[in-house]
Amino acid sequence: MLCLPRLWWPLRHMRWRNESAMSALKRSSRSYSAMLEEDKDLGEFLDYLDKMKNYERVDMPKGAGTDSDDGFDLGRMTRLLDRLNNPHTHFKVVHVAGTKGKGSTAAFLTNILREQGYVVGCYSSPHLLTIRERISIGRTGNPVSAKLMRNLFHQTKEVLDKSIELENGALTHFEVFTALAFLVFSQEKVDIAIIEAGLGGARDATNVIRNTELAASIITSIGHEHLAALGGSLESIAMAKSGIIKHGRPVVIGGPLKMNIEQIIRDRASLMESPVISAYDAGIQSTLKCFGREDDQPYQTCDIFIQVQEDNQLFISLGNIKLHMFGTHQLQNAITATCTALCLRNQGWMISDASIRAGLEQTQLLGRSQFLTQKEASGLGLYGVSLLVDGAHTDASAKALSDVIRMTHPNGPLALVVAMASDKDHVAFARELLSVRSLISPLGQCRRPDVVLLTEVNIAGGKSRALSASSLKDAWIRAAQDLGINFSDRGLIDYSRIPMDDGCSQGSSGSDQPIMIGCQTVLITDLIKVALHFLRCKARDRPGLIVVTGSLHLVSSLLQTVYQ
Repeated sequence: MLCLPRLWWPLRHMRWRNESAMSALKRSSRSYSAMLEEDKDLGEFLDYLDKMKNYERVDMPKGAGTDSDDGFDLGRMTRLLDRLNNPHTHFKVVHVAGTKGKGSTAAFLTNILREQGYVVGCYSSPHLLTIRERISIGRTGNPVSAKLMRNLFHQTKEVLDKSIELENGALTHFEVFTALAFLVFSQEKVDIAIIEAGLGGARDATNVIRNTELAASIITSIGHEHLAALGGSLESIAMAKSGIIKHGRPVVIGGPLKMNIEQIIRDRASLMESPVISAYDAGIQSTLKCFGREDDQPYQTCDIFIQVQEDNQLFISLGNIKLHMFGTHQLQNAITATCTALCLRNQGWMISDASIRAGLEQTQLLGRSQFLTQKEASGLGLYGVSLLVDGAHTDASAKALSDVIRMTHPNGPLALVVAMASDKDHVAFARELLSVRSLISPLGQCRRPDVVLLTEVNIAGGKSRALSASSLKDAWIRAAQDLGINFSDRGLIDYSRIPMDDGCSQGSSGSDQPIMIGCQTVLITDLIKVALHFLRCKARDRPGLIVVTGSLHLVSSLLQTVYQ
């Protein structure tokens, strides 16, 4: 049974809205700059974390996320939290796992609850501008302050030092930061925390939540990412992620999933006597209607209708929602979050239809289908050209990105700037963004990128997982050949040798062949200039689109420049 937080709940959780929340979508570059400036006070803490094993920076061990002898030792996390007085037992939790969509779904749900007036904690990864993004608290959704994190570090350093010693140095960067996030939520007395799993579920450091604290679990999707670390098959990945399901607590499945994969999750839920809610239930209908702009903020207009008549009866009808997260995949994430909100409402949480609508419409994430504003783009010298940044790095997310491109820019020249980690399926990713099938415009015209700039980027500050520009270009050439696409290979060059003066004369104007250039050790701002040059050569009279994608770390390097 859910214990509603605090006796003064009814007054505290009346419909709430203030200028800070309503202006969240209009947060200025200046505020991001101030946020980056704050991080200068975290030097000692960040240095402390950097000395620990960071599996975002190095290859994940084989089988690390599986519930087996090869899996991470959850006992380390349990013992660390015990030394910190078990802060994760002091608030309710919605636990979110999934290959793709968990960050967006968590953000949608977090904003729904904040719109209702709850004090909400949200823990997610990775970050783009500052590590503090991973922990947001309160009613505004701002990252935890540098001052709070600095003070918390000094308060807990003795315990952390002792724990590292007792665990023979085995505690990881993610484990320590996750424990501190739980401590922040406990000290700030959040009503509920939305916790995103890092890897898999069963052996993830976040999977210390007990059923007594768990309000619901969400499994958004199952895909091939981190295949070796999660057992080598979609079936083993589904088993690992279903490890977050707890006895008697409902689980929401996002989907769509293959029938046999969904059955693995349902079997686990049956074993745990947990009700299952499918965001792809026959009683759920949705429509993506159109794309528009308002106050320099793009949006897509959608309808959502939910009428589920099973054990957990859910109902809501929302017309003409203006989502600032784009594509059918984000509409599905919004539906998954809405189903979870309705599930919480059935448990006794006060969540109005108006709060659900407002929360969905307020949600926007850095680096996820993010169009830079005109002011932000102009700071990079872009006029009359749109810039879209998206951290897509799997074939499924590339397909979703191509759908966003098709919807928002059906015509006009297109440039891609791409860098990727070494452990991704680079050819499958390239196929989706080169494929005529996935980039056919509503007018029936074939859309291919006019220029593809393949570069490289450090992953989590290190080079061990970075893919070279040469290897990435080889993958894109192989994908183009697989698809029978002719292309112009300009080789592997650095910025000083990119043919800015004669690019138009070498086939970029009037040719249907994509131009591929491998770019080594090039600043992201210089790559944007190159992309702009080729777009202007291609079609001077039509607005172009530059897309930066392939890695959230590449997106981060661009946004750091925009917001510094």
